[in-house]
Amino acid sequence: MNDLLIPYYEHPSARPAEWDAIIEAAPRVHGVVLNPASGPGETPDAAFAEVADRLRRADVRVLGYVDTDYGRRPQADVVQDLVRHRDWYDADGVFLDQVASGRAEFPYYRRLAAAARGAGHGTVVLNHGTPPDPSYARIADVLVTFEGTWESYTAARPQEWRGGTGVRLCHLVHGVPAGVDLAGTARERGARVYCGVPGTGDHPWGTLPHALEPTL
Repeated sequence: MNDLLIPYYEHPSARPAEWDAIIEAAPRVHGVVLNPASGPGETPDAAFAEVADRLRRADVRVLGYVDTDYGRRPQADVVQDLVRHRDWYDADGVFLDQVASGRAEFPYYRRLAAAARGAGHGTVVLNHGTPPDPSYARIADVLVTFEGTWESYTAARPQEWRGGTGVRLCHLVHGVPAGVDLAGTARERGARVYCGVPGTGDHPWGTLPHALEPTL
């Protein structure tokens, strides 16, 4: 089952074994978020282009990371990043981060989703980090309705989703202890895709799920 959506924010030249482990896990992976420089960067990165090609050849979706600053970032800048991910890394889709969840910001994201699909991105992932207004389900393939620590994930009551069944929900959890089966917990809470990593602090997404960690 390809239920892992992996945001791995490390350079392939610095962590080649970890990228190899992601590619080896391809049958389990729904998509990988490619993030060369908090976005595509100002110029193409050959190492990321190579790893993107390897992911595609392994039938893994390549999702280009783009920050939206909760609807405050100029749309022209976001669209430029969408196009760069497609042109430089042949990304299959886009992972929009810091996405607003309210109804008032929906038109902003509706335009971005249309621009992404117009640029050739077949998959649109919106990272709200919390359940958004149900309208967002109309423009996305995946909605991230939780991002946070394992402690807050397990302490909170399961979130009820009222946006229908035509979109996949995703939970991104960090600080996950070794031996924890996040897949079962995520499914019980309505998420069809997920990622749980052991990392903590300001940069948890520089770590991989325990099961994917390479052996030295």
